[in-house]
Amino acid sequence: MKNLRLKSARAAKDLSQADLAALCGVSRQTISAIEKGDYNPTINLCISICKALDKTLDELFWEE
Repeated sequence: MKNLRLKSARAAKDLSQADLAALCGVSRQTISAIEKGDYNPTINLCISICKALDKTLDELFWEE
C-alpha cells in the first residue's frame, strides 16, 4: 500500500527523497520504496523519519 501521507509530509517540508534519506541515514531508494509501499521500514527508521518530518508514528504509518 502506497504511503501517500509520508510523501505529502515530505513535500510539505520541501524535502526531496534524497534530502529525507540523508537526514535518516538511508538511501534515496529506501525512501522511494517506503512511499511506493514496496518496503516496510524498521521501527527505528520509522521513528527517524517521524522526527525529521515533525510527525507522529500514527500520522505517517498507522493504517486506518
